[in-house]
Amino acid sequence: MLSLHGTLERWFPERRLFLRSDTETRFIRLKPETQLIAWAGSTLLIGWTIVATAIILMDSIGAGNFRAQAARDKMIYEDRLNAMSSERDLRAAEAVAAQERFSAALAQISVMQTELLSSEDRRRELQTGLEVVHNTLRRVMAEREMARNEAATMLAALENGESVPGLMNTELASTLDILADALAETAAERDRIATDAAFALEQAAELELELRLTAERNDEIFRQLEDAMLVSVQPLDNMFRAAGLNTESLLAAVRRGYSGQGGPLTPLQFMTPGGTPDPDSARANEILGAMDRINLYRIAAERAPFDMPVRAPHRMTSGFGTRWGRLHAGTDFAAPIGTPIYATADGVVIEAGWRSGYGRLIRIQHEFGIETRYAHLNVIRVNVGQRVSRGERIGDIGNSGRSTGPHLHYEVRVGGQPVDPMIYIRAGRDVF
Repeated sequence: MLSLHGTLERWFPERRLFLRSDTETRFIRLKPETQLIAWAGSTLLIGWTIVATAIILMDSIGAGNFRAQAARDKMIYEDRLNAMSSERDLRAAEAVAAQERFSAALAQISVMQTELLSSEDRRRELQTGLEVVHNTLRRVMAEREMARNEAATMLAALENGESVPGLMNTELASTLDILADALAETAAERDRIATDAAFALEQAAELELELRLTAERNDEIFRQLEDAMLVSVQPLDNMFRAAGLNTESLLAAVRRGYSGQGGPLTPLQFMTPGGTPDPDSARANEILGAMDRINLYRIAAERAPFDMPVRAPHRMTSGFGTRWGRLHAGTDFAAPIGTPIYATADGVVIEAGWRSGYGRLIRIQHEFGIETRYAHLNVIRVNVGQRVSRGERIGDIGNSGRSTGPHLHYEVRVGGQPVDPMIYIRAGRDVF
């Protein structure tokens, strides 16, 4: 103990601090131990000040880098959104153009088939008229031959001075004149009908050629439309299958909910002159069916959570799966407090309030037995029973409940069972 005191005196010799007043003088003795304690306290204070200053500087530098990175991510995200929007507009324009070409082709097919049927009817009428004329001509020629024979017999009888009972010469001449006029008119009518028939056959040949060329053009249009429908339907079909949804039952459910019609609505049906169904009508109905399937997929896509709940720059901090021995039933998106949160599909709000662990929570019930949850919010912007649309802002990112920092905990549940939300998000990225 004395040796320690001696060592301290060498470094911190005992000092006296004099305090003088008007009436007296006092002093305070500073022992080596007291000086050591004061020196240690001062050293710790200075060290803590240096460390705190360094931490503040590092946080400032890190925040600056994070803001710059966030700005760059925002620019990249906006560029991607613009590119996707342009691609979507281009595909929509192509679909509208294809539908217009398809409508024009159907109208042209209808006109050409009407003209062909009319030409066929005219040809049949002309053939029937020709047969009637030929029969009449044969009958008149037979009657004329009989009349000539009778006239020759009568002339021979008259030349021989024989009498012809019941017939006078004037009556015979009148009968011969009538027969000659009838023969001339019949021959003229026959020539006119033959000319009309030849013209009708020529018109039918031209219409048949034009119809064949039109059929080739329509076949090319149908082929392009069928390719366009295949390119449009296949990605949507793959999107729903990638999300684990049964496409046929899903489309049947949408069709039941959107089944209203007005007026007589029947599939396109054209008939060939022989009465058999036109193959083009079958292809047209298949294309119309594909267009109806695309429309049903579009409606279904609005009601399934294929969209992103956070569109501003963010960082995915935790995914779906087992974490620390427990199931993490959703995906976490970290972003500053107040970042907007959007509904990922059309639906109805079934819960909007505080729940232990989740903090401020929104639950939305969608079609097909799907539910989405949005937890740890700072602000809730919807009410229970409210119907929301895909892309509608429903709340803000916060740090409420059991949370280590500002983020959104996003869940997707099908039939009450949690599934990985990224399955839906990744499937939607391949299409939208």
